[in-house]
Order: sequence, then structure tokens, then C-alpha cells
Amino acid sequence: MKIISYNVNGIRAAITKGFIEWLQQANPDVICLQEIKATEDQIPVLDIEMAGYPYQYYFPATKKGYSGVAILSKTKPQNVVFGTGIEHMDFEGRNLRVDFDDFSVMSLYLPSGTNIERLSHKFKFMDDFHQYIDKLKTTIPNLVICGDYNICHEKIDIHDPIRNAKVSGFLPEERAWLDAFMKSGFIDSFRHFNKEPHHYSWWSYRAGARGNNKGWRIDYNMVSEPLKEKLKRAVILPEAKHSDHCPILVELE
Repeated sequence: MKIISYNVNGIRAAITKGFIEWLQQANPDVICLQEIKATEDQIPVLDIEMAGYPYQYYFPATKKGYSGVAILSKTKPQNVVFGTGIEHMDFEGRNLRVDFDDFSVMSLYLPSGTNIERLSHKFKFMDDFHQYIDKLKTTIPNLVICGDYNICHEKIDIHDPIRNAKVSGFLPEERAWLDAFMKSGFIDSFRHFNKEPHHYSWWSYRAGARGNNKGWRIDYNMVSEPLKEKLKRAVILPEAKHSDHCPILVELE
């Protein structure tokens, strides 16, 4: 079972850059998308179906052209859950889950903290999300939460930890939350296999950051502890360039 997470930063823009052709080549069983910035009627769903993904689920934000998540799957899930039921989390289209026989996959787009107001919203989202997941795990222990968490966990996950120490995405409080979230029963699948530095999933469009690999690792495929023995492989795919993020892959037996 190959699962990919990808913040496409606008699915329509990504498609013009060859996203669908890449998707056919990458050939995941399930792909979780974030920041789709579109409603279903604006997306070429037939082209995506022809690429091998007949089961498509979209959860856009109320605000047009903003946020939104999606899951594309080769096989039909038993159940699909749009949002969390928590209004302040759901109106921006940030959470979508599909349930299969033995496990569930979630696409998550955690808010960024671009200003004081948004940072406050981010912290509330983080706290409520953690509580939501703690409750969810009592009925769905086999859970993979894929997405853009908008947080670098450790110094190894960011190109310049000193200069970014007071920047949202690498604030001590954000990192502590992510650390606690993982310790509550989740495995950072990429770090489970790879302890080396200089692996990132997002780069600023400014100052040639991607070409110089001055990036941040803010995208994760978090795998719940009961699935640990099923972990087979986890990699970052920086050669895919349809967005300012790149895809990340986890493979389960």
C-alpha cells in the first residue's frame, strides 16, 4: 500500500505543470492532497479518473480559492468523513478521512501562523485536533495522518534553525506540540527510516531557495504505533515540482 501526501498549492496550477502525468507514474494507492484551492466542479475529475483514481473526495474551504483538502484512491473506502465536526476547524476545509478494512487515511492541512491572529487560530486548531485524534484512536487505532503540519519538528528539519527560531513553523511552542502529538502514539515515518539532514518538503519561492536546498520539512506521513510493524519504506520526492512543496511517500505492507 503506497500512500502519498502532497500540498499542491492549487490543484489547477499543479495540473498545468504536469501533476496528472506525474500521478500516473508515481502510482500510489492513495494520495492525500492539501491546499487544493478549488471546488470539485473546477477540477478535471474525469482526467483524474482516467489516470486511475475513480474514487475522489474533495473538501474545499468555504472561502473560494483558499485551503481545502482531497483524497484520491484506487479502491473504494468503506467510509468517508468530511471534516471533524468542529466548526472553527472545518470551514477552511482542512481535514478529510477515508476508512478502509484495516486502517484509515487522513489528509490534514494544519493552519500556518502568518500573523498574531492566525497564530492564535493555529494553536487552538492544534489543541482541538490533538483531542479529536486522541478520541478517534479509541475506535480507529490504525491511522495514517498525512499532510502539511506547517511545523518543523527538530533542528535537522530546517535549513537555518538559528535564524528561524522565532518564526512560525519553528517556534518552541509549535515544536513542543508536535513532539507531544508524536509521543501520544504516532511515528514520523520518514525519520523512522532516515536520520540524515538536508531533507525538506517545502521551499520558499524567494532567493532560489529550492535550487540551494534551503528548505523546511513540514509535511509528514504520521503512522499510528499499532502500524509500526507494517512500515516498509518512507521517502521524500523532491524531483516532483508542481508546487512549492514536494510529495512525501510512505509504504505499508
